[in-house]
Amino acid sequence: MTTVEAKRKLTYWFRQWRDPLHKFLLGRSGVRAADVEDVGQEVFLRLMRYGKGELVEHPRAYLYKIAANVAAEWSMRASNRSPHDDRGLETLVDSDQPDTVLLRTQSRDEVNRALGTLSAQQLTVLRLFFDEELGHRQIAERTGQTLRSVRRHFARGYEKLRHELDPHLLSAYERGAMNHGRD
Repeated sequence: MTTVEAKRKLTYWFRQWRDPLHKFLLGRSGVRAADVEDVGQEVFLRLMRYGKGELVEHPRAYLYKIAANVAAEWSMRASNRSPHDDRGLETLVDSDQPDTVLLRTQSRDEVNRALGTLSAQQLTVLRLFFDEELGHRQIAERTGQTLRSVRRHFARGYEKLRHELDPHLLSAYERGAMNHGRD
């Protein structure tokens, strides 16, 4: 639509049918409520680009037909997008912030202090269990200790850590975050 009259007509249609068009689009299965405004704008843009608005005999019907087509296209595009996966979003925090570096350093120091309270056997058993994810039987085979001895060292060492560490730090140690630089 290039003439002034055609632009006035389009403005009139927009004001008159914008809200009913949005209600129509909300009823379409492929259009999310968050996208209704964008789809509606696309409908009016296509109508504006048509250039032969004076030939449209039933403008409202024509508008709704364009809306149905745009909604169908929108739905097809949306189905081809990969869904949002929020796993890993917590890792997007900038890990080089001074507060984060200081907290990580203090946490590692605290875990190392608590590990220093363990006997050599307790430390070995806990590290093999958490770092290498070995079971008690595998630890016994690797270290040459009895299964009973491994279980005793594990239980006593873990109990010491529970008393020495804040529960969050203990949990981080269990996940390997303190040993591998992950938080």
